[in-house]
Amino acid sequence: MPAQTDFRPLTLCVLTVSDTRTAAEDTSGDYLVAALTEAGHRLHERFVVKDDKYRIRAIVANWIADERVHGVLVTGGTGFTGRDTTPEAVEPLLDKIMPGFGETFRAVSFEEIGTSTMQSRAFAGLANNSFVFCLPGSTSACRTAWEKLIRAQLDARTKPCNLAGLMPRLRE
Repeated sequence: MPAQTDFRPLTLCVLTVSDTRTAAEDTSGDYLVAALTEAGHRLHERFVVKDDKYRIRAIVANWIADERVHGVLVTGGTGFTGRDTTPEAVEPLLDKIMPGFGETFRAVSFEEIGTSTMQSRAFAGLANNSFVFCLPGSTSACRTAWEKLIRAQLDARTKPCNLAGLMPRLRE
């Protein structure tokens, strides 16, 4: 889809997955909310949830079932510890995976954290016509993902093409 000339605000949700953070300590979620609103998008809902794959899946499933929601940003639970279950929770909901997101995120992240980026299981995809991005829990990783990848792709003016411009064609 070629870029459009006008900005089109999207409605997004933010989910923080953490066994240790509360809403008051959620710097990654705070960053994502501030970044998406600063970019001109709308926040639909925001939650903090313990790392429990069924609770994560239920929240994301509820959001992607809502026709008003264009995208979901999930932060946390993408590592390798026994409690990191975001990929296992969210991947079954995806209709299409976006391998290029995880690959590109790790390539960009390599410049910042070196080989530690191998531990990231960040991924993205499409679920019921909503884009879903699953990011590491650190605020710096969320900043990297938003500033270097997601922000431009959720802006219909990004050339030569972008995810926002695809929205009208997702139901074909």
